[in-house]
Amino acid sequence: MRRALWLLVLLAGNAAAERVVTIGGDVTEIVYALGAGGELVARDSTSTRPAAAGALPDVGYMRQLNAEGILAMRPSLVLATAQAAPALALDQIRQSGVEVMMVPPAVTLDQIADKVAVVAHALHRDSQGETLSRQLRAQLDQMHYAALPTKVLFIMSHGGMSTLVAGQQTAADQVLAAAGVRNAMQGFNGYKPLSAEGVIAAAPDLVLVTTDGLRTLGGQAQVWALPGLRLTPAGRGGRLLVLDDMALLGFGPATPAAVRQLRAAAAPAP
Repeated sequence: MRRALWLLVLLAGNAAAERVVTIGGDVTEIVYALGAGGELVARDSTSTRPAAAGALPDVGYMRQLNAEGILAMRPSLVLATAQAAPALALDQIRQSGVEVMMVPPAVTLDQIADKVAVVAHALHRDSQGETLSRQLRAQLDQMHYAALPTKVLFIMSHGGMSTLVAGQQTAADQVLAAAGVRNAMQGFNGYKPLSAEGVIAAAPDLVLVTTDGLRTLGGQAQVWALPGLRLTPAGRGGRLLVLDDMALLGFGPATPAAVRQLRAAAAPAP
């Protein structure tokens, strides 16, 4: 009888164990925040946080997935951001008998908790998901900041593309609004190329870039060398804030902390 019970426990444990591959830095961060990092066997190249994720095998960029590389990790579950591509690679993984769970994007900060719930359910960690969601909602509820007059310019730069600035209906604009600051670029949706005339007219008080964006530009000196930037209040005061890409734009567990950092940097000097 004792042996039979031991076997049932062992089989239940084996059934619950997963070999998970995550696609998308936000998805990976959520997995670790749920305490399920030990189930990961690989991740995509955007998944560099926390440090433990960076030590896992890299299956490539989330928009250029290769089914063979992912299947070589012998996963039982692939948790993928809705931005994962190509669809053909994901279909090939499904046809091989591996479950693929697509995690819907968070269009607003309030939807981060919904994303957490999807990942938690896929990992059979619903109670941990509820706890994490409550924590994130509580953090967001504390961010009903009074509006500041500070105008912030978000600059996006990635290899192989022109330097862009963020307008309305962007993730950056959502974060700026959550921090209670003004988006310096008004009158357009999405991103558009940076121009000296537009930057000077916008007159930002603070420039915001991501860690990868700063690396692509070649450092802080190159940021201020961008057209027109030295002629703005931010340029004259050297006010530059650099935040982690995924924390700022990924709408995951680290995003509330990024909003708080932005708020602190944007507050007028006493």
